[in-house]
Amino acid sequence: MGGHLKQPHLITAQERLRDQVAHALRAALISGELQPGLVYSAPALAADFGISATPVREAMLDLAREGLVEPVRNKGFRVTEVSEHDLDQYTELRALIEVPTVGAVTRSAAPEQLEALRPVAEEIVASARDHDLIGYLDADRRFHLSLLALHGNDRLVETVGELRKRARLYGLTALDERGMLVASAREHLELLDLMLAGDAPAAEECMARHLGHVRSLWAAEDR
Repeated sequence: MGGHLKQPHLITAQERLRDQVAHALRAALISGELQPGLVYSAPALAADFGISATPVREAMLDLAREGLVEPVRNKGFRVTEVSEHDLDQYTELRALIEVPTVGAVTRSAAPEQLEALRPVAEEIVASARDHDLIGYLDADRRFHLSLLALHGNDRLVETVGELRKRARLYGLTALDERGMLVASAREHLELLDLMLAGDAPAAEECMARHLGHVRSLWAAEDR
């Protein structure tokens, strides 16, 4: 019977490596290292990571399910190109979900629940100032999804999480160099303060404006 004990640990280790690789690949997509339209092979990426091709291939399949890459037969995976039309639709969907949800959370959440998000909002600003693009996006994701989670609808949080992945901000370096990220980062603190003040209409307006600014960052990058 002792021979069966190690199996769960092996599976866990393999899944952890797959998750780590997927995270690294997402970071490379966001930073622009992996470019839209280009095809990348799992063995070549595995060589960069210094690991076998299997966890890279598995991680790429995870990204394919998220719509970030698409399989190319006998070649590898092509990074999905996100069009202006796609970005407009993703932004519209996020606004339809997140703006009224922010209003609802403003009315229902306890002040301490909202205040608990302040360190994350400050982390977003600090990351923007430090030019830490991966840290910025990670903290931004945690802030928005944690805020939405206060509404108590897990499916809503999952849906916005998927929209965020598909509408990723790739090539952030140019935006960072223009100093545009810091202004966007500060909007999280403004939103939090409005919610803590109990001003639901102003919080909704701030959220709508923030999503509009995020969309304008994409447009500036595309130009």
